[in-house]
Amino acid sequence: MHNEELLTVPEAMARLKIGGSALYDLMRTRRLASLTIGRARRIPAHALDDYVQRHLEEAAR
Repeated sequence: MHNEELLTVPEAMARLKIGGSALYDLMRTRRLASLTIGRARRIPAHALDDYVQRHLEEAAR
């Protein structure tokens, strides 16, 4: 297992420059991968990169 950076919701919001409801919607619809540890929601940093890359590829079509 490699060392994966896990972001909090506010950190992910800041990186994507979107609001909380938009981020939770992405997670709820599984467009953005996340995991729950206890009661805390975490987003792997690579999931943000993957989401942005997919979004760019879709926009280029």
